[in-house]
Amino acid sequence: MEFLEEFPSMDRKGLRELKIAIDLGFRSFSRTYGDNLEAFFQPLLSFLVWFEKLLIATPWPIIIFVIALLAWLGARSILVVIGSVVAFLLIGYFGMWQDTMKTLAIISVSTILCITIGIPLGMWMAKSNRVQSIITPILDIMQTIPSFVYLIPVVMLLGIGKVPGLIAVCIYAIPPIVRLTNLGIRLVDKDVLEAAEAFGANYWQKLFGVQIPLALPNIFAGVNQTIMMALAMVVIAAMIGMAGLGQQVLRAVSNQYLAVGLMNGLAIVIIAIIFDRVSQKFGQRLQKHRENNNSK
Repeated sequence: MEFLEEFPSMDRKGLRELKIAIDLGFRSFSRTYGDNLEAFFQPLLSFLVWFEKLLIATPWPIIIFVIALLAWLGARSILVVIGSVVAFLLIGYFGMWQDTMKTLAIISVSTILCITIGIPLGMWMAKSNRVQSIITPILDIMQTIPSFVYLIPVVMLLGIGKVPGLIAVCIYAIPPIVRLTNLGIRLVDKDVLEAAEAFGANYWQKLFGVQIPLALPNIFAGVNQTIMMALAMVVIAAMIGMAGLGQQVLRAVSNQYLAVGLMNGLAIVIIAIIFDRVSQKFGQRLQKHRENNNSK
C-alpha cells in the first residue's frame, strides 16, 4: 500500500547530485564559450545601440511623420493614421517619448531578427516533413515554457544587458512566424503548383514565384503575432537590463507607483494596438489582392 500512496521518486542525494552536475556543466560551458558568444553578438549590440540612438536623436516631428507614413502605407486608412499620430503625441506629452523610442528600437530589431530567421526556417519546414517533425516540438517548448525559465541560461551565458533581453524577446516571439510561414506554403493549392510545373518552373521558381506570394497573408499574420508577443515580453525582459517602457513598468511594480505603471503600461498597449491594426489591414489588403487575382 505504501507504493500506491507515495509516488516512487529519485532519492534526494541522487537528485541533488544531478542538479549540481547540470549547474556545473552549464557554468563550465559559460566560462569556456561566454566570451566567444559575446563577440558573436557584438554586431547585433552595435546595431541596436545605433538604431536606439538614431530614434532618440531624430526630432519628434520627423518620427511622427514617419509613423504616419508607415501607417498609411500599411493600412491605407485615414482613421488608423490619425489614431497613430494622436497616440504618439499623447505618449510624448506625458513624458514617455524617450522610453518609447527605446522600446520601438528593441521591438523593431527583434522583429527584423525574427523575420530573418523565422521565414527561412518556415520555408525549410514546408519543404521537408522530417524537418517539420524535428522543429515543431522545439517550437512547442519555446511557446509553452515559462519565459522566466529561459532568462536563466541567457543571463548565465551573456550576463545582464541589451543583447540578453533581445535574445529572450526573440525566443519568445519567433514561433508564430515560423509556424504560419510553414502553414501558408503548405496550404498553396497543388493544382497551382502543377500548373507552374507544366510551364517548366523549377523548385525555386515555384517557391518564390508561386508559393511565397500566395502564402503572404499567412506570413504577415505571423509577423503580426510576432510583434504582439515581442511587445508582451518587454516587461519581463526589463528584468535582465532591457531599457524602455518595460523597465518603467517593472520599477513601478517594485515601488508601487500606480500612476507610472498605468501610464507606461497603457503606452505599451497603444503601441501594440497600432502595430496590430496596421499589420492586420496590410494582411487584409494582400488577401483581397490575392482573391482578385484568382478571380481573374
